[in-house]
Parts: sequence; C-alpha cells; structure tokens
Amino acid sequence: MEIKVLKSILGANDQRAQENRTLLEKNKIVAINFTASPGAGKTSLLMATIKALRKEFRIGVVEGDVSSAIDAETVAKEGIPVVQINTGGACHLDATMLSNALDNLPVEDLDVLLIENVGNLICPASFALGEHRKVLVASVPEGHDKPHKYPMMFSNSDAVVLNKIDLLPYVDFDRDKFNAAVNGLREGAIIFPVSCKTGEGMDQWASWLSEQIRLEQGA
Repeated sequence: MEIKVLKSILGANDQRAQENRTLLEKNKIVAINFTASPGAGKTSLLMATIKALRKEFRIGVVEGDVSSAIDAETVAKEGIPVVQINTGGACHLDATMLSNALDNLPVEDLDVLLIENVGNLICPASFALGEHRKVLVASVPEGHDKPHKYPMMFSNSDAVVLNKIDLLPYVDFDRDKFNAAVNGLREGAIIFPVSCKTGEGMDQWASWLSEQIRLEQGA
C-alpha cells in the first residue's frame, strides 16, 4: 500500500512537471535546476552565473529554502526577477511549487530560469520540476567521497560543478578519486572545477551553460 501511495505522489508530480515544461517551452524559457547540500555554494554559483550570462540572456530566478528570504533578497538587489519558495520544512521543491512560482514571474520576458533547490542531496532527486538541465553543485570541503554517499543525485545530473577549488591546498580532497566516482555513476559526466571567490573555471562553466541554453532554444 505504501508503494502505491508513493507512486501516486510521484506520478502526480511528474504530470505537473510536464505541464511546467510545456509552459516554459511555450515561452522559450530554458530552466536549470541547481541542487547541492547546504553550504556547497549554490547561491554563490547562481550569482556568478547571473553575472556571466545576463548580457546574453534575460534571467529569472526561483529560490527554494526551508525558510527565510535571504537568498532571494540577494538576487533581487541585482535587478533580477525572483520568487522565493519557503517549503516550511520540506526538503525539496516539487513541480506544484514551481508552477506557483511561474505564476508570479514575468515569463513572457525571460529566456532562462535558474532554480535553486533546497539544500539536500536525497529528496530533490525524486521530484522533477519540468527543468531542462539538472546541475549538482559539490564543494571541496565536503570531501571526494560525496558521489558514493549520494549516487542517485550524481547519476541524475547533467553536469557537476565542483566549487571552492581555491581551498584545495588546505583540505584533504582527491580530485582524481572524485572524478572517478562521478564517472563511475555517469559515464562521460561533465565536471566543472570552479571557484566563485577567485573566478577560476567560471568561463568554462558559463560557456557550457550558454551552449546548452542555445541548444534548447534551437538557436
């Protein structure tokens, strides 16, 4: 009985996710879903990505968090349309939450939607939003064994951003083991080592993301 209930929940979510995808594509918006554990640097990467792409694309943001509007306020200061979703304890965004957020964004004036999911590496893997790409943000201080602990998140992601590489000299992190673990879960996985603090690696990341957006837009 519990399995049937779970399937019902996920089925309903998938249906709403498809409706979101239809709305996004009708308005020629490409949605990117950023996932990570707390403290990995999702917001820092989001802000750096906005800076890198805002001259090329009209960007909107959905900020997901358990509570507070701190991240949304940070985004709003840049003049970017943003909606904050407070889940009230839920460990992930779902398709209905995103649907409600889309109702409060100027979708006719956007090219790209950047979605910052709740900091969690378990629940977001099971709930599609209607996004076009999933990006997992890992960070050097978390350790190189993260892919072994959360395989579903890594295997379901279109790209992995390894953040905070400026800290490599100061922590015990083996990049070869990390890369091998990620590629063991998803052969040919795309990994971008970056530092939002120094800007290292951001050009490669922004170039790839721009290419993916153009690809989805058929440009």
